[in-house]
Amino acid sequence: MTDPSPRVRFAPSPTGMLHVGNARTALYNWLFARHTGGTFLLRIEDTDVERSEARYEAQLIEDLRWLGLDWSEGPEIGGPYAPYRQSARLDIYEQHTKQLLDQGKAYRCFCTAEELEAERQVALREHRTQVYSSKCRVLTPEEAITRAAAGEPFAVRLAVPDAPLRFHDIVRGDVEFASEAVGDFILVRSSGIPVYNYVVTIDDALMRITHVIRGDDHISNTPRQVAIYQAFGWALPQFAHLSTILGSDRERLSKRHGATSVASFREMGILPEALANYLALLGWGAEGGTREIFTREELVKEFKLERVTPSPAVFDWDKLHWLNRQAIKHSPLPELRVLAWPCFTAVAWMPPQSSANDAVVHWFDRVLELYLPAVDQLQQLPEKAAALWRVTQVAEEDSSLLTSEAGERVVRAFIEKVRGEAGAITPQRFKELMNEVKAESGVKGKELFHPVRIILTGAHSGPEFDKLIPLFEDGSRLDLPAHVMSVRERVEAFAAGA
Repeated sequence: MTDPSPRVRFAPSPTGMLHVGNARTALYNWLFARHTGGTFLLRIEDTDVERSEARYEAQLIEDLRWLGLDWSEGPEIGGPYAPYRQSARLDIYEQHTKQLLDQGKAYRCFCTAEELEAERQVALREHRTQVYSSKCRVLTPEEAITRAAAGEPFAVRLAVPDAPLRFHDIVRGDVEFASEAVGDFILVRSSGIPVYNYVVTIDDALMRITHVIRGDDHISNTPRQVAIYQAFGWALPQFAHLSTILGSDRERLSKRHGATSVASFREMGILPEALANYLALLGWGAEGGTREIFTREELVKEFKLERVTPSPAVFDWDKLHWLNRQAIKHSPLPELRVLAWPCFTAVAWMPPQSSANDAVVHWFDRVLELYLPAVDQLQQLPEKAAALWRVTQVAEEDSSLLTSEAGERVVRAFIEKVRGEAGAITPQRFKELMNEVKAESGVKGKELFHPVRIILTGAHSGPEFDKLIPLFEDGSRLDLPAHVMSVRERVEAFAAGA
């Protein structure tokens, strides 16, 4: 069962959201396949009927595609080893179970849950490994068949030979487990449902998977899978167990550390190329070890499993934000517009993108050009650009800039000048008005500009006026869900509340 080119798989269970650990596993498999000219396939492991849900499967497929990953075989597109959903392969597992029973490599176990718990307690008291005693292994096939035919519940266990279980790990080197540490483990539960280690091994073998690349939480599963491969006489694939991803507190990354699902990063406005770049660096580095920014094509060219480290990787939000800023800087504006627009429709400041006319789109592009350099993630854009839609309440530390003697002179003069304007105020006209206010008030520098900025935006700092003023004036003439006030409207609103 050999294949001339590498074949790898990503095999998630649709029991929850796709988190960064699994996303990294999928990415590494995809990169390895693309680097070696091999095949990357998607398999859905949904034998956990109670927890598996179609919505989670749809979400993980959407997240993988958003991340830029594609596959040659899978549940939606088929392939030579279909079906690619485990719930549709139960008859395949049943046939293989019959083969093992007929060959005497597996046996029926009639022990009850109470008997197994009693064994476990004895092992605990005697400080022995808590594995099954194999007492049903001595039953003759005829006796086992008779008891099963009489309706007595049974599980199916593998008769594990008394020999070490060895495999080579590309990341960790040679690994060995004693057979007595594994015991005769269950292949099929008394309910008739096959267990994870059994079905994943059969699927990997039948789908000709040459490299099993997965998280190191599966290392304890691997000796059981090795025993199953050996029972069927199948050649072992190559294994590569990826290091654990830790939070800043050096504990396994979880929800308490913040967002961990790919969907959450999407909602924040982390760009897919930035997240893929960052996930690739969580346990891997290119030769030389100093480079951190990669395009997708560069990752494919550079990626080698031999460069994956066994040391745990720590999730660093600052580095992710830095990579996202780089991705934002180098992404085409139309692409960023598509990703950023929902952040503004979510707060009802922009219409649906599909219904926006050219004038609205052009104005929004100018908003993005002004504020994108100031954000780590697209979700921050509405907060950064809030002054366009609403003048925030003056902060207490800024109020003194308005009530000082110089501030009051500037405020009076500026309000009077704006009220005297008949039409829209251009950046050039605004500059002329500020010079007139400067001459009449005798105030200059920060004492001149800070009060004016507070009147217009509610804060003493922000973008340059020559970029901000046109957005006020042009935005006020657009039909937006939330009105953008012109300079005049802002002055009148301030005067009414002063």
